[in-house]
Amino acid sequence: MNLETLKSTAKKMVAPGKGILAADESSGTIKKRFDAVGVEDNEENRRAYRNTLLTTEGLEEYISGVILYDETLRQKASDGTPFAEVLSKKGILPGIKVDMGAKALALHEGEKVTEGLDKLRERLKEYRELGARFAKWRAVITIGDGIPTESCVHANAHAMARYAALCQEADIVPIVEPEVLMDGEHSIERCFEVTEEVLEEHFEELERQRVAPEGIILKASMVIAGKKAPEQASVEEVADQTVRCLIATLPKELAGIVFLSGGQSDEQATAHLNAMNLLGKHPWPLSFSYGRALQNAALKIWAQNPKENVAKAQAALLFRSKMCALATQGKYTDEMEKERSY
Repeated sequence: MNLETLKSTAKKMVAPGKGILAADESSGTIKKRFDAVGVEDNEENRRAYRNTLLTTEGLEEYISGVILYDETLRQKASDGTPFAEVLSKKGILPGIKVDMGAKALALHEGEKVTEGLDKLRERLKEYRELGARFAKWRAVITIGDGIPTESCVHANAHAMARYAALCQEADIVPIVEPEVLMDGEHSIERCFEVTEEVLEEHFEELERQRVAPEGIILKASMVIAGKKAPEQASVEEVADQTVRCLIATLPKELAGIVFLSGGQSDEQATAHLNAMNLLGKHPWPLSFSYGRALQNAALKIWAQNPKENVAKAQAALLFRSKMCALATQGKYTDEMEKERSY
């Protein structure tokens, strides 16, 4: 492990005014997204769509890294250049999703544990050779009647820590993503309790596995009420509760935090991030690693005419990336949404 290499990469991932584009949809997820917009799910369409995203001119102004899926890391742009090289030439770090998905946790109804540790050391070596400089592993924590259980939180935290250790061994920065789902009727107070428990357990396990916090990026879910909760919190309350939870649980040495959108609308995810950065200086950079909240408009525009609408789709991606980048500095306002040129 080269700690200086890890620290340098992590610092670039949360560079001022930049965030991470999550374009790592699994085969099943991208099919759902394509089905929703009427695009046939095949390898060439997937490649063409990712080509649209990754070749966007000026993307490097707002995006520091892109999380790719295994298929995408092995694909090439329309001019024959590997996607990892396309990104690197722009000064954008290529990353890779390495987990194999959340599967049912035995004897724990309604709970899941993420798999993918088998042969991960060998896969990480290959991914680094293909150009990846960081990786991502997502755990899924559900809030419900009697859940999450302590055993579910621990199982996910242990797997996450082992993944992170293997990443750092390979000089790849691990993004740790213990997502507390927005699904359900829980209050923001209940979300705070669960998020605090999940983060504490994960960082205790990371320490046990000797993972250096200076070489970790946390991909965090926001402290927010469930989608079906009768009372929804304000933007300011979500920002305040989220930052308070992070300060209570995380080591100050952590390289940085990027938030997931988790089903929020594009504007909502941007506004919440902006409000957090308006609260003052924090121990770590607070940025974004959005998938849907960056891609929503671009995908819909591209799907209407995949050959003719490339430039319009790229304009949509660039606009939303800019809005999120401004939010990392507390400079975003609702009025800016009227500046859309697509």
